[in-house]
Amino acid sequence: MSPAPLTLPALLQLLARDAADPRAARHLVRAGALTDLARRGLLVDHDGIATPADLDSTTGDGVLDGLLELVRESLPRRWRDWVTLYARTTTDAVREQLVAAGYVRAERRRALGLFPSVEYVPDRAADVAALREHARYLLDGPLPAGGASEDDAALVALAAAAGPRGVVPDGEDVRRRERRVQELTARAAAAPGLGRVLPELCAALASRPVPSLL
Repeated sequence: MSPAPLTLPALLQLLARDAADPRAARHLVRAGALTDLARRGLLVDHDGIATPADLDSTTGDGVLDGLLELVRESLPRRWRDWVTLYARTTTDAVREQLVAAGYVRAERRRALGLFPSVEYVPDRAADVAALREHARYLLDGPLPAGGASEDDAALVALAAAAGPRGVVPDGEDVRRRERRVQELTARAAAAPGLGRVLPELCAALASRPVPSLL
């Protein structure tokens, strides 16, 4: 099973660790944070606009609260706009959480032997491999989509939307995989607050795919 203490954006960042396009991976993590906030009822949909439910509520999670504050302080924007806008601030904050949780470690190095830099190296490889295997099982295994939790379904729906070229193989499996992703998306969208939001976020990610994600 996926590591329970981690939020949806943190789990997605672990899945996207080796993605070829870091910018597109950042969009995936941001979409996860938006999904998490909508699932908690702190961001609501008003005619396609991501709207804070109030001006005071918080989650207690630094990443989610930082994004929530950013949305509160900004002009009204559509969900798909928030997938990309300042997305790096979210992934940088998630990375610090993963360092604190021991999933990533920071190593100080010198670029070209001269300039100090920090490289973030993945750790806890077995846990990350288990997360990826769990996502693959949800995508390809025999469990009916209705048997997946809403959180797990959202994880796979977003990851699949972000990386269709890597997720869907050639041949006959294409139609089966597409049906499975649709079923998992519908399962996740059944959660309170996600009915219109999750399909919008998935559509935004599909337009900026991350090759070879799962």
